[in-house]
Order: sequence, then C-alpha cells, then structure tokens
Amino acid sequence: MTTTTLPTSRPQRRNGPTFLTHTLLLTGRQLRAAWRMPAFLVMNLVQPVIWLLLFGQLFKSVIDIPGFGVGQSYLEYLTPGVVMMLALFGSAWSGTVYIQDMDRGVMDRFLTSPTNRGAMIVSTLVYQSLLAVVQSLVVVGIAFWAGARFEGGAVGLLLLLLGVVLLTAVFCSLSNAVALLAREQTALIGISQLITLPLMFLSSAIMNTKLSPEWVQNVSAYNPFEWAVIVGRQALSAHPDWATLWAHAGLLAALAVVMAAWATSAFRVYQRSA
Repeated sequence: MTTTTLPTSRPQRRNGPTFLTHTLLLTGRQLRAAWRMPAFLVMNLVQPVIWLLLFGQLFKSVIDIPGFGVGQSYLEYLTPGVVMMLALFGSAWSGTVYIQDMDRGVMDRFLTSPTNRGAMIVSTLVYQSLLAVVQSLVVVGIAFWAGARFEGGAVGLLLLLLGVVLLTAVFCSLSNAVALLAREQTALIGISQLITLPLMFLSSAIMNTKLSPEWVQNVSAYNPFEWAVIVGRQALSAHPDWATLWAHAGLLAALAVVMAAWATSAFRVYQRSA
C-alpha cells in the first residue's frame, strides 16, 4: 500500500518588535520615571538660571572691552552659551541611569532579552534631548523676560534647539559608554567633571575667545562644546554666517554618530566583564 505524505507548511516566524518599537518603549519608561520626579527637572534649571541672571548682570559691562565686538547686550551674548551649558551638564550625567539599572539588575535583564542594543542607546538620547529642549525653551524665555532680544526669530530658535539636540547626543553617548565601562557612580561623576568644566571654560560660552590667549583659541577650535555654542549664537543672530553654522552642526552630527556607535559597542565589553 502506498501512503501519500502531505506537505506540511512551515511555521511562519513572527517578527519581533522593531528597533523603533524598542526605542519608543524604552523612551516611555524614562519619561514615566521623570514624570514621577518633577523636582529633578526643576533642580536642573537652577544653576543655568543663576548663570544667566547673575552673570548677565555682573559682567554686563564686558561688551565695552575693546575687541569684544558683538554688537549686542551681554545677556544676549550669554544666553546661547548658558543653553548649551544646560545641555552639556545634563547629558554628561545621563549615564547615572545605567549605573542605577546595573545596581538593580535591570541592565542584565535587558541584555539577556531580545532588546535591541541600539534602541537602548537611542532611547536615552531621545529622552535627554526632550528634556534639554524643554529646559532650553525655559532659559530662552527667562532671558527674553530679562530684556534679551534675539533677531533670529523662530527659525533661529529651531536651529538653536538643533544644536542642543546634537550636543546632547554627543555627551549622552559618551556618558553611557563611560557608565558601561566603569560601572561605578563615583568614576562616572569624576570623569564627567573632568571633561565638562574644561570644555566650558575653553569656549566662548562666557567670554569671547578673541580676548583669550592664543592657545585657548586654538584648543576651542576642536572643542565640540564650542561648536554647539557657535551654532546657537549664529542661529539667534540677526545676520547668521550660514556656512559657519552648518559646518559646525555637521561636525557635531558626525561626532554624535561616532559616539553613539561607541556607546552601543560598550555593551559587549560590559557583558564580557559581567
């Protein structure tokens, strides 16, 4: 007797959640945590507002120094620098979330699950960027209330926020990579302070580098924080140098891609050492 074997259909593989889905879910997780602690967001604004209002009044006469030559009030000169300082300091501390996840065992559960590694990094960048944008708008609003006027208009404000997002992506990725490699809160804090303070002072955020020693001007040309300050200041000016603005925005974007790739690869190092 001949038996006929019917062809069996292969079970179709179900596609898992996409990179975008993972990113949205992980971003939502961080936003919910931030929503439960609104005081943390307010505290992050205290220092930049102090810089803006206090320094804006204390040093308002520096624009009269020969060679400063910006054609605006010091508050208007200072505002883009303070906005970028807010983005720099906020993103440089973002790795503390990873440290907390490591201490609670959450990070190990993520890495043993199908969670996309790139989405873990990008979700942090999106979350930090959203916070930085909201806080930047608050700082610009306070500066406007204090008398600053920006000729760049709505387009200039959008370009300023673009610089904020790019700077946040660079240093958030760096902070996450350091957190995964160092795996200690004290190490992350020490490295963040070691990097952020020199970058701030080796820039034109507070003082025009034309009045600084020549070596400061040379170093600031390679300072990513200075690139962001240039983008923000050009964006809010009445007659921006578009070539300069887009050149420095492009440098920030390229560095953000490199740093995000490095942070993603740091997961493998963390897993091997775990």
